Amino acid sequence: MLLDTAALYFRAFYGVPDTVRAPSGEPVNAVRGLLDMIARLATEFAPTEIVACWDDDWRPQWRVDLIPTYKTHRVAAEPATDAGSSIEVVPDLLSPQVPIIRDVLTALGIPIIGAAHHEADDVIGTLASHSDIPVDVITGDRDLFQLVDDSRGVRVIYTGRGMARLEVLTDATLTIKTGVTPAQYADFAALRGDASDGLPGVAGVGEKTAASLLADYGDLNAIVAAAADPSSTLGAAVRAKILAAAQYLTVAPAVVNVVRDLTLPAFDARIRSSTPEQGAELERLSISWGLDSSLKRARGALSALS
Repeated sequence: MLLDTAALYFRAFYGVPDTVRAPSGEPVNAVRGLLDMIARLATEFAPTEIVACWDDDWRPQWRVDLIPTYKTHRVAAEPATDAGSSIEVVPDLLSPQVPIIRDVLTALGIPIIGAAHHEADDVIGTLASHSDIPVDVITGDRDLFQLVDDSRGVRVIYTGRGMARLEVLTDATLTIKTGVTPAQYADFAALRGDASDGLPGVAGVGEKTAASLLADYGDLNAIVAAAADPSSTLGAAVRAKILAAAQYLTVAPAVVNVVRDLTLPAFDARIRSSTPEQGAELERLSISWGLDSSLKRARGALSALS
């Protein structure tokens, strides 16, 4: 089970009232919400391993160099602290909870894995593409639909409609949902664009047109080639839109496609019983931050799998 961790704790933050506080008064709604998510996911899907995939760089410069609008709307107004980096807009009440989340995940024995100059999506893409066991990707990010692969046992458990309405996406269910295959999804996303990521897409080409073009031509390269070929059957209006977006379509695939070949540190993600040291640390964290029932539920769900 690969957790798109930031996507989940953002969802937890907005899904649990910020009146949920530690004994000292600090908000812990994202922490407790994430723990409840882990308890629910572990109980329902019974993984043998869990990895918390992390955004070591939430907006890699190499993606911005290709598409300058990439995630621009999520950049804070303050200047970056490091050359070439950007500060992400994070709610004031969420930022202090992120170190607590890291501490709790570590104490639970869930490895936190990131990669320099890459997003959690790329870590997930690498792990999902090279796993020798089936994989469930837990995310609210549609870009990761491209990883679905029945032949390798890779599913996406999509949280975009909330934890009460989880969607399990396989080859068939993804095609029903979007009109394209997993192998076509990145091209579909490039054509359609995604305002949440600052991807402009092709002006005038929405989901239905993008799916129809991919059904007719197979992939983005073939669509671009058809637009450049006066003898192709591509309609004049769509041809003009594709040609107008030629420069964008040259770079968009490199931004939209997740990286699948990162060199990652060794880790052990097997779910195991807590050591005495981990148990003592979990107890300390529970008391310090008032995690109470949420931590008990997560520990209980994981213990049942160990």
